[in-house]
Amino acid sequence: MVIIQQQDFDLAEEYRKLRDSGDSTGAIATFTGLVRDYGDLNDVTGLFLEHYPGMTEHVIEGLIAEAGKRWDVRAARVIHRVGTLALGDQIVFVGVCSAHRGDAFAACQFIMDALKTSAPFWKKELSRQGDHWVEQKDSDREQAEQWRESSD
Repeated sequence: MVIIQQQDFDLAEEYRKLRDSGDSTGAIATFTGLVRDYGDLNDVTGLFLEHYPGMTEHVIEGLIAEAGKRWDVRAARVIHRVGTLALGDQIVFVGVCSAHRGDAFAACQFIMDALKTSAPFWKKELSRQGDHWVEQKDSDREQAEQWRESSD
């Protein structure tokens, strides 16, 4: 399941939904990203995120499907927030259920890493010095490339 929304999400509720996905689940791996006070700029006061409605969900659903081809994924949830976010706010949640921890960890990391370079999101850092649109980072592209190489 993929959800793009402005409002915050409840980690306990999202975990419960994954936990209730079935008796064959033996492991749940999750990742939660937060707004921090630095990025390209050192005095970030918040973020503004935009996305391409419809296409964003489609791309992330494809990443979940790809993870399901590589690992035993019983269920997956991705929530990504858009709009204006303050320091410490939750931005993204990725959760994956599997029969075994290795598959859950790998699929969760793959989805998050691939999301950073594939999904059509645009992020603007807000700061006291002014606003700054964030470019995709080399380290994110390199991590995504490692996943592509490992599938060959």
